[in-house]
Amino acid sequence: MVIERVSSVSVELVAALEELIPQLTGNNPPPSASELALLLENDANALVVARHPDENGRIVGAGALGVYRVPTGIRAVIEDIVVDSSARGLGIGEAITRELMALARRAGARGVSLTSNPRRQAANRLYLRLGFVLRQTNCYFFEF
Repeated sequence: MVIERVSSVSVELVAALEELIPQLTGNNPPPSASELALLLENDANALVVARHPDENGRIVGAGALGVYRVPTGIRAVIEDIVVDSSARGLGIGEAITRELMALARRAGARGVSLTSNPRRQAANRLYLRLGFVLRQTNCYFFEF
């Protein structure tokens, strides 16, 4: 498997995310090519993909990182990690997560946060195994 940071939008990338995002959530549609372009043009964002079995393989996973500054420091958030059902159990989710963690560290963040649906049991076990700590906090969301 190869993990690579995406630098430009391609037909292959759009098609891969059209397959992957519904495996992650039914709440949001896959991104369009123009939405991906907006994501990639901002240096505070990173999108990585996993190819299997090598650099010539198809895209079987993806994940994103957002880095931003607040008055108390630099924050980093991992979002939308997804691995195709046909490629789960091969360490791809771990490799994507580790790459995003490394990008956050290089950006100057002192840590990285993420959320995961409790139903995603394998993903939650992975995050705990990697050293993430389940925080006791009130997480609020306001939908527009």
